Amino acid sequence: MRTDVEYSPVGEGLGMNEFWLYVWMRRVAVIAAHVVALGFTILMSLLSRPGTSLFSWHPVCMSVAFCLCMTEGILLFSTEGSPFCFKSRKGKVRLHWFLQALVVLGGATGLGFMVASKRVSERPHLATWHSLLGVGTLVATALQAACGLCLLFPKLQGVTSHARLRLYHATCGLVAYLLATVTVVLAMFTDWFQATVKGLLWYAFLLLPLFPALVVMNQITNAYLPKKKITT
Repeated sequence: MRTDVEYSPVGEGLGMNEFWLYVWMRRVAVIAAHVVALGFTILMSLLSRPGTSLFSWHPVCMSVAFCLCMTEGILLFSTEGSPFCFKSRKGKVRLHWFLQALVVLGGATGLGFMVASKRVSERPHLATWHSLLGVGTLVATALQAACGLCLLFPKLQGVTSHARLRLYHATCGLVAYLLATVTVVLAMFTDWFQATVKGLLWYAFLLLPLFPALVVMNQITNAYLPKKKITT
């Protein structure tokens, strides 16, 4: 009998043992990404010593927003190792929106603390690649949130199909997340961070944000790979 089956090419050509090993490795990677995102945020918060200055709140707000909330907002849709796997699709979407709202709020708050700190110290704004890319990340995040509003309220979509808009939303989300990751990495090269963390520990901090980024990139690209049809 002839039937058409749609499937994702991920895992194609693997035997049963190799397939389950692949699934197990992906699950471990997702769980590790959760741990790294939370651990990195806690470490950055401890290093910045919030409350000691206006600037001290900037790393806290930005790490909570982009390293933790944005990461969790994407990984909660993962089928492997998500702490919210018991939630329905509708519940996950609502939680995703809550976390992304925290991203926008935290990013805006962190920006406010940075602007206030620059004014007090009379230092120039947008003088480093970190600050320039940070502004670009905030703009991309705001545009991404606007795109998500169209998914939340279908009447705003106009003539754009729901499936195509979901693809745009996921693609733009990946771009915004990668921009945030590069911005965090560039923060390691600022005078404040290099004066705070030195030696081998600096290299460890440099690599930590890259691991969740790889997991997120793998999740989004696998979810939106072009599907093929096979005939049996």
